[in-house]
Amino acid sequence: MPLLTIHHKTEYRYNRPVAFGEHRIMLRPRDGHDLRVLDSRLEISPEPMSLRWIHDVFGNSVAIASFDERADHLTFDWHVTVEHNPVDEFALTADDAAYFYPFVYDDEEFADLVQYITPQYADPDGEIGEWARGFLDEEAPTPTFKILSGMTHAIRKQFRYRKRHEPGTQHPLDTLQSGTGTCRDYALFMIEALRQLGIAARFVSGYIFVPEDIAQRHVGGGSTHAWVQVYLPSAGWIEFDPTNGIVGTRDLIRVAVARDPRQAIPLHGVYIGSEDAFDEMEVNIKVVSDDQDSDAEMETEVS
Repeated sequence: MPLLTIHHKTEYRYNRPVAFGEHRIMLRPRDGHDLRVLDSRLEISPEPMSLRWIHDVFGNSVAIASFDERADHLTFDWHVTVEHNPVDEFALTADDAAYFYPFVYDDEEFADLVQYITPQYADPDGEIGEWARGFLDEEAPTPTFKILSGMTHAIRKQFRYRKRHEPGTQHPLDTLQSGTGTCRDYALFMIEALRQLGIAARFVSGYIFVPEDIAQRHVGGGSTHAWVQVYLPSAGWIEFDPTNGIVGTRDLIRVAVARDPRQAIPLHGVYIGSEDAFDEMEVNIKVVSDDQDSDAEMETEVS
């Protein structure tokens, strides 16, 4: 299944013409040894006055559109084809520095990882930390993979996935206490739990391909998706999707990485006009394999 085509269309509708401020578009997949962009096309209506591409602080590709005309709609239509070669599930040996937890990061790497190791959200009563320590064996050390896979599958099994149409990501404590959340909520909660253990973790935004034969077991298809990357000495950044229990990059198309979900919003901008001018937003996302006729399409919960 190496070739995947993604069609992501977002349309904002207004009941009268409005002006538009700057819009930031973060939809282009990140090229790498396991993912290569073969073709891409971004169509915007009305046509922007300027469109420029930059790399943000994390190396993500971001398009910035500026407008000089008013309209009663704003449409972003993105087509991209990627060659996706998922890497095999990682396997640590007893000789690897991170085989057992606790482990120590190299001093040179630690300086670059500290922002991903430090918890970013308050845990005043230690609830997140207590939940995270529940995956440690009573007698140390604990195999690191046991902790990571245990968290990934526990969130999937113990929490209830639900779509939320409000923008943003809820506080990790809300996710733990309510036992519910979106894929972005799950990812942020797992990241903060890992940081409580001193394990470097960051947020990933992208897409998920849902093959027809496992459609009943995967959620998140037809919308932007989110998961977790964990950094381990000698293994590098490894993907974990707590929403679907995926370890590795199988079916996951990486678009952006960030310290916090607020830094990886797929599409963000403002319009200039009265609040009641806004009518509705419609988002449709389709991920298709060239080797398979099946696809995934539905309205997404956020953009």
